[in-house]
Amino acid sequence: MYRENYINALQDELLEIVAEQLTPVAMRWGYSEVPLEANIKWRPLVLILGNYSSGKSTLINELLGGEIQAAGQAPTDDSFTIITFDDATNSSKNVEVTEERDGKFLLHDSEYPFESLKKHGQRFAAHFRLKKVNSPFLKNLALIDTPGMLDSITERDRGYDYQEVIGDLAQIADLVLVLFDPHKAGTVREAHTSLRHTLPARTFEDRVIFVLNRIDECASMMDLLRVYGTLCWNLSQITGRKDIPLIHLTYSPKAAKANVSVDEDKQRYLAHLENQRDSLKKAILDAPCHRLDNLATFVETHSERLAHYLEALISFRGRTRRLFAKSFFSGLLIAAVCGGGAFFGMVTLPFLGGLDPAFHISGSSALAVGALFIWLSVFHRFFFNRYLRKQLQLIDDLTILENQTRRDSWKAVQDLVYNTLKRTAGRFSLGDAKRDFAEMQAVHDKGAIEIREALKELSTLSPDDEPPRIRKPEPELEPADIFPAPERYI
Repeated sequence: MYRENYINALQDELLEIVAEQLTPVAMRWGYSEVPLEANIKWRPLVLILGNYSSGKSTLINELLGGEIQAAGQAPTDDSFTIITFDDATNSSKNVEVTEERDGKFLLHDSEYPFESLKKHGQRFAAHFRLKKVNSPFLKNLALIDTPGMLDSITERDRGYDYQEVIGDLAQIADLVLVLFDPHKAGTVREAHTSLRHTLPARTFEDRVIFVLNRIDECASMMDLLRVYGTLCWNLSQITGRKDIPLIHLTYSPKAAKANVSVDEDKQRYLAHLENQRDSLKKAILDAPCHRLDNLATFVETHSERLAHYLEALISFRGRTRRLFAKSFFSGLLIAAVCGGGAFFGMVTLPFLGGLDPAFHISGSSALAVGALFIWLSVFHRFFFNRYLRKQLQLIDDLTILENQTRRDSWKAVQDLVYNTLKRTAGRFSLGDAKRDFAEMQAVHDKGAIEIREALKELSTLSPDDEPPRIRKPEPELEPADIFPAPERYI
């Protein structure tokens, strides 16, 4: 009990860092449309993906101990279903759905971490729902069942961007299961896109578990080995990885007994794979144990990306300051030439030469000021807009990408930088950007170290020890110590 309270205390401190330091910066600069802590404040999540008829629903029913999801050979469910524990019911009853809510409820209830999914529109909301179940399996985690992946389906067919939804859910999930079945050990188009692009961009490799399901439908051990080899080959081609991770093998004993088309004598190998089913179940139940580490990674990742995002904006503003300085001095030179020419002309022209010298000076000065005003309001604006368009085309020039970490971070924020520069026309507070950059650097460089040290101490402390506290990191340097004095607008 003490350890559980101790873990909860550390989790609360991590959430506090996110809420008080990361979220204000993220919301101020358009990095996120909802508070960042809204994505991580709920219970651990296990996202289940797979081709249609890969046995997602059967696996879920097997884990929960009841008929919760409709199962069948053809696609049976085209909804994203959040399956969570109902604390208000007696878990000793038969396992069943005790409450169902629709997508609009889920998307607008701040208790759940799904507010950011509102952007996917009404069609998605109509295919999003919540089920509360009285299964003890769900006491410390929640499952997300997804529509089966298909081969010939488009965004227009679904009415929402399936890959974007998968990416958003993978980003907040603590574990992602990707299921295959023996009949489609190859992967369909949507699965290929998810494994090749969506998951690598939105989550980490160590959170993804591959599962070969329905192995009871293999006619023999040799058949299973052929299927397993085919799946390994296909995954290596799709993911580009030479070291294919462990592929868990599982099946439903209940479904196996009902399958009369398979020779039971040839299926005796299944008895030797019971440990595989237990291993998968344990991996799923261990999802809450990874929660603290995932929260620490969340803080590290988003502080790094926010710092990189702001660094690019600061780089742009630094360049525009130099552009403004050159333009201003060019305008002064042109104004001086115009003013000097006007003064010389008024002095030498017969009908103006006899006038009061004060008139000559004031007239030429007015012309010089007018020339400078025209330059800054017309020509400078033209040159700045042309520079902005060019910079948007060469957006990568705003940052240094000297290693893979920087390249990965930039890939995550590149579109945000582009959209921010386009939306603001390059005009934003440089001082605010520098202050927020310094704070994000402090969270990433100093705060991340203290977080990891606290997690390390967690594994060594005895029940009588005081829990380590994570101090909210403060910037050690003022922004002016890192960058030149801020300039408000050009």
